[in-house]
Amino acid sequence: MIISTPPFCPVRFQDPDLLDSAFHASTDMHALWAHLRDNRPVYRADPGRGREPFWVVTRHEDVSRVLRSHTEFSSRRGTILCVLDLNTPDIATDDMLADTDPPRHREFREPLNKAFSPAVIARQEGSIRKLARRTILTALEAGDVYDMAKPARMFPMAVSAEIMGLPPESWERLSELVMMTIAYDDPSYSVGSAQATVRQARHELFEHFRDEFARRSRDDTDPDVIGVLRAMDLTEGPLSERQAVLNGFVLLIGANVTMPHALGTLFTLMAQYPEKFQAVRENPDLRPTCLQEVLRWASPVTALMRYAVRDVELQGQTIRAGEPVTAWLGAANRDKRVFKDPYTFDVTRNPNRHVAFGVGPHYCIGAGLAKASLKIFLDELLDLVETVEIAGDIEHVASHFVSGYKRMPLRLTPRKAAVR
Repeated sequence: MIISTPPFCPVRFQDPDLLDSAFHASTDMHALWAHLRDNRPVYRADPGRGREPFWVVTRHEDVSRVLRSHTEFSSRRGTILCVLDLNTPDIATDDMLADTDPPRHREFREPLNKAFSPAVIARQEGSIRKLARRTILTALEAGDVYDMAKPARMFPMAVSAEIMGLPPESWERLSELVMMTIAYDDPSYSVGSAQATVRQARHELFEHFRDEFARRSRDDTDPDVIGVLRAMDLTEGPLSERQAVLNGFVLLIGANVTMPHALGTLFTLMAQYPEKFQAVRENPDLRPTCLQEVLRWASPVTALMRYAVRDVELQGQTIRAGEPVTAWLGAANRDKRVFKDPYTFDVTRNPNRHVAFGVGPHYCIGAGLAKASLKIFLDELLDLVETVEIAGDIEHVASHFVSGYKRMPLRLTPRKAAVR
């Protein structure tokens, strides 16, 4: 299939490419999404090679329906389109926040909301600001060209790890393990086959959380994530060690797939649109809408998966009960049916109904923390940095789950008025 949708260049596309991480890293996927939205908005992809067919949903309205309607599309069998056979039973069904439907989902989510409450985030503001400032000053002090890809990963890791109660000496390895989990095909993170890479990453992450939970007693009143999980009760009784480990794992992954790559997008946009960021610097009232637009533009999580609960009609297609359905967030966030001039970066865009954090019952539990951290980072960036220049080739993470960066050489010019 050849796709050519102005203003895009033609893109060659075959069904297996949707699972090809290298294809995602090297291709302007928006050309593909534009074609599918307009011509085949609910598309059945058959990647072959023994892999299960799955439905591809690209319009904002349909993506929202798939993610909102748990009575039609279930999360219980997994939510990530990954290397495993889509018919393989999920090991975490009904035991992990991500792999549950209401009302079971609420049993996990409501206690965990305490760990991500506005009050908890407010208490962390000073720490987050110091981390942001240190990250930016380190880049400025490095001089000429500085690769911001790793610092953009480590800032969110530090923020989320503090909320979760994870020791600082573990943060760098945890960041590597997260990347192995979500970018298992990328040569920078793989340790063999995709299956072997995911297996090793999960094993180490599970062991790490087992050790952390073992150090805490059930009466631990610490309000961090591990403390909340350690004290949590479900209908059947106290959370088991296995359930606690699974939920610690998924919360860490979730906290480190959106913010790092939104930060990478923030830097590249500031380089491309200096006049727009100057306007944001001069008018702080634009900062909230600017950040929402950065999130729409970045769409760091590429797709989320559900399974049809029953036969469902969508855009004239019949999705049969039990079939996997993928909702493509990046495609929904450029839908001209919802966003005026969707390919224009508009720091004043309002309303902005982006789905970068998902939508519905599984709306990202850490969205408040991510937004607060991104706002603080933007404040510090505008205070300390006059201009951003892309100073070399940018490399994207090879992943069909995240749209992110693994190399980002930048030249930052400090503001003369910045307070050091």
